[in-house]
Amino acid sequence: MNALDSTSTRPYLIRALYDWCTDNGLTPYVAVAVDETVQVPREYVKNNEIVLNISFDATSSLKLGNDFIEFKARFAGSAREIMVPIARVIAIYARENGQGMAFPLATPASALAQPVHDGEGHSSQELPPPDTATAEPTVGTGPEAKIVQLVPANLTVSAREDDPAPPEPPKPTQGKRPSLKRVK
Repeated sequence: MNALDSTSTRPYLIRALYDWCTDNGLTPYVAVAVDETVQVPREYVKNNEIVLNISFDATSSLKLGNDFIEFKARFAGSAREIMVPIARVIAIYARENGQGMAFPLATPASALAQPVHDGEGHSSQELPPPDTATAEPTVGTGPEAKIVQLVPANLTVSAREDDPAPPEPPKPTQGKRPSLKRVK
């Protein structure tokens, strides 16, 4: 078996870090890049990302599979079914100390640049399609195509006072081991 035939290490690393967090009494959080394949409450998505608490206390029926993370959770008192493709998980870390692991965002094979032939033997390099989570898709074809905005640009997320947003991990201090730092 070669490297191309083997399964991704991402789900195994996510499960390992989840176990490490729970074994040490820490709260596991996952950061997710949101697109149309991610099933999360859209009102809590900021900049096409959401951070989810996947601790035992915060979830019900948690399944950390090879393809999806699935669970039920309450958002503002309402039960929601959450389903996140493993490829959309960009980090898993402990809330209390920020230690964890970040992952590169997986690029789908269809997004790779393909050569375009113009019928006269010439070819050019087609740019990959824009990220569908941030792009404004068009409906129809031709000059009369309409722009459809998936998420309003002026959408603001407002959480209830009794349902606070996840806190930022603490900043590392000098003399201590470095912890996860996410660079955008």
